[in-house]
Amino acid sequence: MIALILGAGGQLGSALRTLKPEDVALVARDVPQLDLTDPKEIERTIADVKPDVVINAAAYTAVDKAETEVELAFRVNASGAASVAHSAEIHNARMIQVSTDYVFDGKKSSPYRTDDPAAPLSVYGKSKFAGEQAALANCQNCLVVRTAWLYSGEGSNFVKTMLKHMASSPAVRVVDDQVGTPTCARSLAQALWDLARTDCRGVLHYTDTGVASWYDFACAIQEEAVTLGLLEKAVSVQPIPTRSFPRPAPRPPYSVLEKENTWAALNRSANHWRKNLREMLGRIRNE
Repeated sequence: MIALILGAGGQLGSALRTLKPEDVALVARDVPQLDLTDPKEIERTIADVKPDVVINAAAYTAVDKAETEVELAFRVNASGAASVAHSAEIHNARMIQVSTDYVFDGKKSSPYRTDDPAAPLSVYGKSKFAGEQAALANCQNCLVVRTAWLYSGEGSNFVKTMLKHMASSPAVRVVDDQVGTPTCARSLAQALWDLARTDCRGVLHYTDTGVASWYDFACAIQEEAVTLGLLEKAVSVQPIPTRSFPRPAPRPPYSVLEKENTWAALNRSANHWRKNLREMLGRIRNE
């Protein structure tokens, strides 16, 4: 299998490269090697590589900044996905488009199914949903995989931010009324490699298992990090409501994703988020 990864320098792209199966010939592209807003460059890259599968892990992910950089967010997340899908279709490649729980408004109180109506609250969510629609419309052999609350030992993410603040502050304040599922980038990457070998099309959801608020997640990060010696001592973790931490982009208050179809396609489920968090922090300690 020849695989082309777009967004190879991000959290997910790095995990995809780390977990590459032995029988996969991998071509990795990231900015500035490839401009996702340039359709000609995308077409030229896919024509040259002739991949069997294109995994589009590239995205504009600055959720709050997107509220003022609307055009750029849509050029990357929507138009870029359309260009990748169009070129993948021309060159008979399978496409996997990575998307987000932010396509939902969070008003449900039970896990979101893949066929639940999308109602994104933010520019980021709207641009990613537009990217889903464009990918599916332009490539027949396309699979959209929505995920949530992604973290890893690389890049910027909630886990890294919490470790930094907990090491330097006597207390941290974390919202406790937004609920979802923390997901390790390596867990998602392995699932994407496995799904690339299936004939699944349409939309699937993938996260680790379990449910947590951001406050729950922060408490777990501290407990595991203290146990592993990544933090010298525990600090006060204080729960606060979202209204006490206003941000430019609204977040869905509930974004747990239903994944039964994914488990059937993979013939397995994911680990609980806490287990994968512990393993990821262990890798940080051993580096």
